[in-house]
Amino acid sequence: MNRKEVVSALALGASLTAAWADPFGAPPDAKHAWGVHDDNRPPVKKITALPGQVPSDAKVLFDGTPASIAANWCDSAGQPTKWIVDEAGDLISVRGAGYIFTKDKFSDFQLHVEWAAPKKVEGFGQGRGNSGVFLMGNYEIQVLDSYETDADAPGGNKNPNYSDGQAGAVYGQNPPLVNPCRAPGEFNTYDIIFHAPIEDAQGNVTRPATVTVLFNGVVVQDHWLFDGPTGWRGRSSYARKSGDTGLARTAKMPIAFQDHGNPVHYRNIWLRELPRPEDNVTHGTYYAKEADVAALREKTAEKLNAAFDATWGQAPVARQYIEALRVVSYAANPERLARAAKLEKAYLKQLEPLTKKSEMDALGLWSRDVEMYLDELAQAGTIPADNAVLAKVRSLK
Repeated sequence: MNRKEVVSALALGASLTAAWADPFGAPPDAKHAWGVHDDNRPPVKKITALPGQVPSDAKVLFDGTPASIAANWCDSAGQPTKWIVDEAGDLISVRGAGYIFTKDKFSDFQLHVEWAAPKKVEGFGQGRGNSGVFLMGNYEIQVLDSYETDADAPGGNKNPNYSDGQAGAVYGQNPPLVNPCRAPGEFNTYDIIFHAPIEDAQGNVTRPATVTVLFNGVVVQDHWLFDGPTGWRGRSSYARKSGDTGLARTAKMPIAFQDHGNPVHYRNIWLRELPRPEDNVTHGTYYAKEADVAALREKTAEKLNAAFDATWGQAPVARQYIEALRVVSYAANPERLARAAKLEKAYLKQLEPLTKKSEMDALGLWSRDVEMYLDELAQAGTIPADNAVLAKVRSLK
């Protein structure tokens, strides 16, 4: 290599160092809009989430004040609820006041709820501290005083109950995995991750509603698939009934808390909306829609192509070649392919005199990273398996 070529290669090394501090792996494909470890992937939103505090991106549904109830909750007729807020800032269900509903509607979310059964123990089974959290107004996670519901307790079970109706149960469908319920008057926590069901164009449910529940920090429902909306005594089902519009199954709906006649206390209620997996085009293999992924890949290719024209056109040929391939890996067209082929020839000419990888490394060409990147592209079919540059790099001792 002459002096000019050496200087050019050294400049290439500096440019590659900046770009490849952590080169991404497998390139985009039909189900993935970005490559593995891809620096073109949108950055993650930063939030604040301190112990015992509401995440900064959460919607507070109840903060202990009557104002938050007035702003966020109503009865079934859309009127102010008759549930009360006591001096301690607890929201308390009132017998005969009916369910309360969020004014806003939700479908997929993370919900935090703290609740306590009445300190004064009255009744037994389903009559002791009964309420419920109804997700989308249709899918119940049971709230109940289950503290003494323990078949293994010394002296026998003091409060027998059916398992699919105790605290933490998907009511009528699935018992909690364990019973971590605290004593009456002590607050319990539910952290609920819920995804609404999905229907096809014919109204058939293609994915049921799902829920994960942490009860006092313990998983008691592990991605449970609902059989259908909560019922009573009968089997739940997604089958339509006469007059059923289906809106309660797939559209956004309010969250509801049940009045079951017991003065159950609630506090610290907040929610974070989540994307539906099916709506997240970057989700990957199982849910990504290929047409949406292709459109996003083309958008990224256009951005990279503009950057190439503005920045990399004057860079060393090796850097130009790599950046041209990055564009092609997102979305190829004849013009982009022709540019990559032209740069491949120029890059191969620059590598031709080399016989050792150490020579390539000494000149800043980073043989290992070049080989890894081209190998990933070859495996994905972005470039031929017998790509000449890849073959040359592999031939170096």
